[in-house]
This record gives sequence, structure tokens and C-alpha cells, in this order.
Amino acid sequence: MVAKTYTVAFEGVEARSVEVQCALSEGLPGFAIVGLPDKAVSEARERVRAALGALAIAMPLQKITVNLSPANMPKEGSHFDLAIALSLLAALGIIPPERAQAIVAIGELSLDGRLVAVTGALPAALAAAEAERDLLCPAACGAEAAWVGATDVFAPATLSDAVAHLSARTPLEPARPGLQKPPQNPRDMRDVKGQERAKRALEIAAAGRHHMMMIGAPGSGKSMLAARLPSILPPLNASEALETSMIHSLSGLLGEGGISRSRPFREPHHTASMAAMIGGGRGAQPGEVSLAHNGVLFMDEFPEFPRTVLETLRQPIESGEVVVARANAHTRYPCRFLLIAAANPCKCGYLGDPARACARVPACGEDYLGKISGPLMDRFDLRIEVPPVSYTDLDLPANGDSSATIAQRVAQARSVQSARFSAHGSVRVNAEAEGGLLEEIATPDAQGRALLSQMAERFGLSARAYHRVLRVARTIADLDGDEAVRHPHVAEALSYRITALTS
Repeated sequence: MVAKTYTVAFEGVEARSVEVQCALSEGLPGFAIVGLPDKAVSEARERVRAALGALAIAMPLQKITVNLSPANMPKEGSHFDLAIALSLLAALGIIPPERAQAIVAIGELSLDGRLVAVTGALPAALAAAEAERDLLCPAACGAEAAWVGATDVFAPATLSDAVAHLSARTPLEPARPGLQKPPQNPRDMRDVKGQERAKRALEIAAAGRHHMMMIGAPGSGKSMLAARLPSILPPLNASEALETSMIHSLSGLLGEGGISRSRPFREPHHTASMAAMIGGGRGAQPGEVSLAHNGVLFMDEFPEFPRTVLETLRQPIESGEVVVARANAHTRYPCRFLLIAAANPCKCGYLGDPARACARVPACGEDYLGKISGPLMDRFDLRIEVPPVSYTDLDLPANGDSSATIAQRVAQARSVQSARFSAHGSVRVNAEAEGGLLEEIATPDAQGRALLSQMAERFGLSARAYHRVLRVARTIADLDGDEAVRHPHVAEALSYRITALTS
């Protein structure tokens, strides 16, 4: 006799279904799990045996074989426990096999029969909805999974509750979505004294999702500026919030099932490994670039990151996705993030200060920033110098626009882009426009074209840099409420590249 239920193996944001088959046959009593399981999956037989014992259900004196199909897909984690237990119970006739076949089940079993939370409930619910099945998951995961809304999510606290539900003795009510997390108290851009040029660059970066590099002496305010960038970004829309939360669900970062509309802000330390940044490790988990999807990735002390880590950023920056390659699988994660990098001008940090700079000027600065390759530096749309703030500015009261005021301008520019790209599929912001679309929306007037051609030839701008200047100019025009890209817009966009090139 063979009974079937379903579980989900998480290989990236898109969940893959795994069929759990349980067969009872004559032979020496035993409990075997086959289908390329890892240690955690193999140990499920002991957890299932103990959990059934807690329900006073005796294991049959028959040979029990549980097959995780397809057998050639590696299986990892403890989330198969519930599906294995339900499959066995269906084979024993304790729950109706047809009810077991109609669900997707995930969850870890404790030895006393309680269901323990597992990661990935949100993408599991999405996979269940696509398969037109209900989801059965631990109670701790119900609020998270219910956000999908396209399928019923039932969240028993114990295996006994799951059996009672599937046997129709005590049906469970569908789980409700968790509370939406309130926005975190953002730091205000008005707290930053001075640095008006840097604030303007951050506004442009936020409006068009342009990557930005800040170079300045220690204490000049680079980290302070970057920390306030989320306060001027528009909130995630419903689609972006679900997409981002799916990635965070895989990493177990959705506390209490709540989903936030605030854009993620990730700031990994410069000692982060390749797997931590790009993704990988056990189960090919998403890395920092994917956890920052639809948000901000802030990399302080940029040249201090390992060269191999920095170079791997080049492809994700361009494509908006990263592929974690393994011998037996390729896992694809989205990673459309806004990269903000900060660096000192040299190792000691005081290259521009004659009184404090070391004796190796200017070679120390060239060696230090030389750790950033030309192709990677070329991918930054905005490059600015952040000079030290004078004591006079520090004594002045806070002035300038608040984060709320800047956020209104950014939101208006984003709404213009949303309307512009509504018929262009995956393109959402100016930074993603390319080819004929870029020429259509960002071709400057005659004076702007002449200036851009002159500067491109004089400073040897690459084709990539040329197009990035056009994208930035388009965003500046959007912030100004101008339908056309004009000479002042091109001039300002060039200033964010030429200054860094000549310094």
C-alpha cells in the first residue's frame, strides 16, 4: 500500500515540490528513508517514531520505505518531518489518503509531537497555491504563510492537531496573516550638518536607484549619510514586499510572521565571506546581495573587502540576479539592490590633509583605491567626495530639508518612472533602462549632447559610463519635473563622474 502527501524542498525563492511516498511491505521490520537525504532528513525517522509514540500510535511490524521523489534532487533540512509522518499515517489508514494528497505539508517534529517552526513558509505557501493545494505548517509559521492569500493555510501546533484536522474530527480555522510591521523610526537627513552635495547625490540615487560611491576622510559623515538613505526611499509596494519577504523567509528573518513595507538596509562587515555576500553555504542560502533585494546594500570600508568578493558584485549589479552554482544544482536569487559604497581616500584616511597625510602621498591613495578594479568602479553612477565638516558648520543649528521633504520629491520622481515604464515589463526605474528605451527617454537637447560628447572624449568615458550619465541625467530631470533632459541635467550628472575621475 502506498500513500502520498507533499512537501517542499527549498532551492531558492522558487520552491520545488517533492513527493513523499510511503510503502509498507513484508520483510524484516525497519524504517528507511531514500532519495538523497542529508543527515537531518535521515534522522527524521527517529523524530517521526518518537512523535507517533507520543500519540500512542505503534509502528507497524512491517518494512517501511519512505521515498523522497524525485530521488536525484538533494534533500536538506528538517521540514520534511511532517510530510513523512502524514504519509505514514495515511499508509496506516489513520488519516484519509485523499486528504493527504491534497495538501502541501512542511514542519519539523519534536520528540513529543509538537510542530517546530521551519524557514521558507512563505514560498511554500506560494508553491502550494500554484499547485492548487492547501498548506499545512507549524503554528509558528501560519501567520507568515497566510500572507500569500491565494490558498488556505492551516497551522496546527502538534501532530495530533494535524491528524484531527485531516480526519475531519476537529477542523482547523485558516491562519490569518501576521501584523504588518510598523516602519522603523528612521534617522532624519536633517541631522546631517553640511554635506549638501552628498545629500543631493543621495536624493538622486534614491530617485533612480543609482549606485553611489562616497570617498572621504574618517569622520566626514559617510556612514551617517548612508544610514539615513532608507528614510527617503519610498515604501515597498505589495508585490515588492512579498518578493522581498520570500527571500527573508528562506533565511528565517521574518519574526512573528510580520511583513514590513520598509525597504531592507543591509550593511555587511568587510570580513564577510563570499558565501555570506553572494549566497551559498549549507542549502545554498541567499547572501547579503539578495537580502538587500529592493533595498539598500551599504558596504563601508569598501576597499577592505576581499578582492574576490568585490569582483563578484559586477554581474549581480548589471543583471539584478545572482546564481549560486553547485555541482548538482543552480539556485537563482533576485538581487535588485541600491549599492552604496564608502571608502577612505587612502589607508590612513588623510590623503587630502597636508598636516596629517603620510609620507607616501600620493602613492598610498593610488594603492588603496586601486583595490577597486576599473570595471567595478565603472558601475557606480554617482561618485562623490565627502570632505570633513568644519567646526563652524557643526556649531550651526540643523538646517536643510528633512527626510520627509526629500522623500516626497523621491516618491514623485518614482511615480513618474512607474508611469513611464508601465508597459516595459521588468524595467521599474531609470537605472534599469537600456538600449532603445534609454535613447527614447534620455536623449538630451542639442547643448546637452554637445557637452556629453565633449566630456566623454576628453575623459575617455566608456560606453557603460556614457549610458549611466544619461540615466542619471534622466533622474535629475524627473526630480526637476522636466519631461526633457536638458543641458543643466547632463552637466550635473557629469559632475558626479568627472570630479572623481580627475581627483
